Amino acid sequence: MMGELVDNVFQTTGSQWLLPVSEYFGFPLTVVNFLACQLFALLSAFWFRLYLSPQQSNILVRHVVATLLGVTFIIFCFGWYSIHLLLMVLANYLLIIQADISNVHRYSMAMAMGYLTVCHVSRVLIFKYEILSTDFSGPLMIVTQKITSLAFQLHDGMCKKDEELTSEQTQLAITVRPSLIEYLSYNLNFLSVLVGPCNSYKDYIEFIEGTHISGRLRRCAGSCNGNNGYRKCPDPSPLNTVCQKLLVCCGCMLFFFIITALLPINYNFHPHFVSHAPFLTRLTYAVFSMQAARPKFYFAWKLGESINNAAGFGFSGIDANGKASWNLLSNVDIVGVETATSFKTFIDNWNIQTENWLKMVCHDRAPRHRMALTFILSALWHGLYPGYYFSFITAILVTMAARAVRKSFPQHFLGSRGLKLGYDILTWACTQMAISYTFMPFLLLSVEHTMAYYRSMYFHVHILSILAAIILHPTLTTMTKRSEVKKGKVQ
Repeated sequence: MMGELVDNVFQTTGSQWLLPVSEYFGFPLTVVNFLACQLFALLSAFWFRLYLSPQQSNILVRHVVATLLGVTFIIFCFGWYSIHLLLMVLANYLLIIQADISNVHRYSMAMAMGYLTVCHVSRVLIFKYEILSTDFSGPLMIVTQKITSLAFQLHDGMCKKDEELTSEQTQLAITVRPSLIEYLSYNLNFLSVLVGPCNSYKDYIEFIEGTHISGRLRRCAGSCNGNNGYRKCPDPSPLNTVCQKLLVCCGCMLFFFIITALLPINYNFHPHFVSHAPFLTRLTYAVFSMQAARPKFYFAWKLGESINNAAGFGFSGIDANGKASWNLLSNVDIVGVETATSFKTFIDNWNIQTENWLKMVCHDRAPRHRMALTFILSALWHGLYPGYYFSFITAILVTMAARAVRKSFPQHFLGSRGLKLGYDILTWACTQMAISYTFMPFLLLSVEHTMAYYRSMYFHVHILSILAAIILHPTLTTMTKRSEVKKGKVQ
């Protein structure tokens, strides 16, 4: 049985060309194929910006090349499984062309999420909590974000008046249905087809047409002094930003090989560790093992950002120091995550583009229960492993408790710098513990492992969150204050 598992690690429905490399280094072939495609995408991105720029080539050529490279990558990595991505993109294009525009966003969401859910079901049934073969769900999840984002933006642009939209929705609204090549290029381009990040359709089209940077420079010039000096200047180079992000990727890779291997996540529910280690030891290990698990996500996201930036995509404007900023497609703020002093701050800096997608298609449009519906959609989008739902249900409780605490205590610690520093240290430690507890099931996946971990933690975060949400509920606090004021007046 063990021999079969080892053999499966080196199997894939994708290309077998790099199998000798996989066997030599002992890495799964799917990982080797992914890294090879991303490195080739990085080189292609530089070529795309320098030799296939809008000034030197036709826009249609840029669309076709970006699409063909993207399709090549997914076929190389996933083989016949890539048909799932191609079918979903083509089916949704027919939908947005033929469907009633007033309901196109609903139809697109139902089709894309429905197909993604079917694929997630097959993944659970086939892999049984282990990723032993080609896993195409990641690219399918990115495509789902893009398909549904475009449908909502198309509905906003063609069915709603400006006064019915928020400023952000107005900015992203699309007033014309895309052509087939534009749609394919947006969803399957080589820059983001494997790992993202998700981006808006209008930003991508501006990038392909060559107005992405100049348009943002124009807005910066208009907001500053109205001059048009940007027209006389070449587009800022992303080289420094790309090099910095690649250095971060190298650091994350080194951390993964040196530190992460020493702190395996599965040790959190190991029977001997759970039964013999003191509670504080288990709690400390949980926090550090979760922190050690993050660099692999940092690596993938920063590499994806680097590829887009190398192609000239992701320019966000001029920062306060007058330097070019390339954070439009930023998917993670590592410093923000690691120094977060609240649950909300952590979430806001983690998987940023997915957070923006959830906000756009769910949170900002739901008539009520926005937080709960957003967490549920996020869980469905991630998959059907029970651990995801344990994490997101727990996240709802923790978020409610964190809001109540944030409204009740901070003002008491702002009197001096020492108190403020102490409060920040305390909230940072509490946040890291809450994050490790909440999202541990996200990595453990199964009910058995999740319950073993939560029992070893005595469900303390669940209990404390419920108590905090009840005792410090804003309505209860307000009523208490009002009753105290009335008693004061009576006396």
